[in-house]
Amino acid sequence: MTAAEAGILAIVDALGLPPEARVDARVPKKLLVEQGAPTSADKRAIQDGIDELQWLAACKPTTIGVPTFADDIREYLEIALVACAFRSGAKAGRLIELIHRAIPYPVVLLTSDADGVALSATHKRHAQNEAGKVVIERVISAGGLKTDHLSEQERAFIASLALAQQPRRDLFSLYEGWLARIEALNAARIAGSYVSVDCMDAIERRRAALEAHSRLAREIAGLRAKANREKQLNRRVDINLEIRRLEDEIATYRKNL
Repeated sequence: MTAAEAGILAIVDALGLPPEARVDARVPKKLLVEQGAPTSADKRAIQDGIDELQWLAACKPTTIGVPTFADDIREYLEIALVACAFRSGAKAGRLIELIHRAIPYPVVLLTSDADGVALSATHKRHAQNEAGKVVIERVISAGGLKTDHLSEQERAFIASLALAQQPRRDLFSLYEGWLARIEALNAARIAGSYVSVDCMDAIERRRAALEAHSRLAREIAGLRAKANREKQLNRRVDINLEIRRLEDEIATYRKNL
């Protein structure tokens, strides 16, 4: 067993799902190609990048005792737990998105590669113009988990994933609980401490802070690259002043992480 495989098993164990929820069925890559590859490049990415795809568990009322959820925007009848091993050189980010797109249910996705295990989730809603179709919202992912070498924040994150610790009002609230814990790990890697919360106001504040932090970090990186290329001293000074202003702004968002 590879370290990545052991890492996926450790996280699955940490979820604490009842035996009734386990499926443990292999998913053919052909199905993923047919359902989730809109371009020939995506088809190649799946064929070349995916080693194995497994449907590990189905979380639904009859297996975990949590009711379904439905409103005008989305319908959650079950949550699929899926694992996927990536080959060397795989386009991990794109493949994660394609897997989420291909499966009509909300998915808790565990992927493994040389960097460790990544955990991802994304809410899904009804497509406006296509009956029976669903579209994904923003994919939330945290990677680089190596269960034989975890940080304090990562250990706290894995310990917080247990089904018994999640909101159980319905499958939407359950899925939001898992998604919010992935966001909490991303926040902890910036702010230094892991805090899982189920208060929606706190989750929304942290979500907004994470999005702003990510946007500002990209802007700062771009400005630093621009400053390195700039030949005129006065322009370089102006760019560095803008970098400092953005660094001050990013520090205000860090307080909400």
